[in-house]
Amino acid sequence: MNREPIKNICVLFFGIMFSGSIASAAVTFDWAVIGNAGNEKDEQTGYGAVADEYSISKTEVTTAQYVEFLNAVAATDTYGLYDTNMGGSTWYSGISRSGSSGSWEYSANAGWEKKPVVYVTWYDTLRFTNWLHNGQQGAGTTEYGAYNMAQGASVVRLDGADYWLPSEDEWYKAAYYSQSGTYYDYATGTDIVPSRTTPAGDTGNSANYYDGNTYLGLTDVGAYDESESPYGTYDQNGNVWEWNEALIDSNRGLRGGSWSDQPYLPASYRSYGDPAFGYYYVGFRVASSFTGNEGGAVPEPASVGLVLLSVGGLVLRRAKRA
Repeated sequence: MNREPIKNICVLFFGIMFSGSIASAAVTFDWAVIGNAGNEKDEQTGYGAVADEYSISKTEVTTAQYVEFLNAVAATDTYGLYDTNMGGSTWYSGISRSGSSGSWEYSANAGWEKKPVVYVTWYDTLRFTNWLHNGQQGAGTTEYGAYNMAQGASVVRLDGADYWLPSEDEWYKAAYYSQSGTYYDYATGTDIVPSRTTPAGDTGNSANYYDGNTYLGLTDVGAYDESESPYGTYDQNGNVWEWNEALIDSNRGLRGGSWSDQPYLPASYRSYGDPAFGYYYVGFRVASSFTGNEGGAVPEPASVGLVLLSVGGLVLRRAKRA
């Protein structure tokens, strides 16, 4: 398939969007630019080496962002991008669907807009990034772009992708590496286990995970705004596990731990899930080839509060592995 026409359209679209007109896209992100291209892997785990500079969304994909995606491409929902559990389950009630097949409409339920979307399969995340790559157009833009979905279980990222699901190394580097060349044990830039607190009690080294007694449930993305990674990402420890591209036997990779688990937060811990299954404790974030000015802070119109996320005040930074 000749992808040049699609690519040319995308170049025009993103040239407009990143020239200052954020209204040209329904979904935009606040990006962390991950530099230090060609860094060495973490010798203790073998992960984290990335050859090129890239950007990664500072927060997980939100319910509101996924609703925009559904309304753009899922009037018929040929590919099952909406899980009925999204409309009302024990732990998540973020998205309502109304109408009938061919004219489905979706809306974010009050109070869930800024929480990470869950019940997304690994394949759903690839279709979401294809949609971003193709300029957030309608149905038919989910099957080719960053990924050729016709490849099925063996699908891999295509050359020239503008947006994609992070590789395990890309995810790992954004979480645990610092510009000074140091790997940390935790995604808060420290080797000290993050405290389990509510966002209001954020100490600068806090995360949302299960303490063995009570659950906090899903929190808004970026709510722990003092507990960023060295590159300025949020919630790469806790809140929800996050899909990545890693192939582990017939499964796909998960990283970061969640609100419903004991603290599986360290860099040494990786997990996996069935790529065709959506879990109530698993979400995702996206990566992009856009860096520099075009990869910088672009607030999502539906979540203006995200512009308040600070990149200052790194605390509890203790070097371990230079």
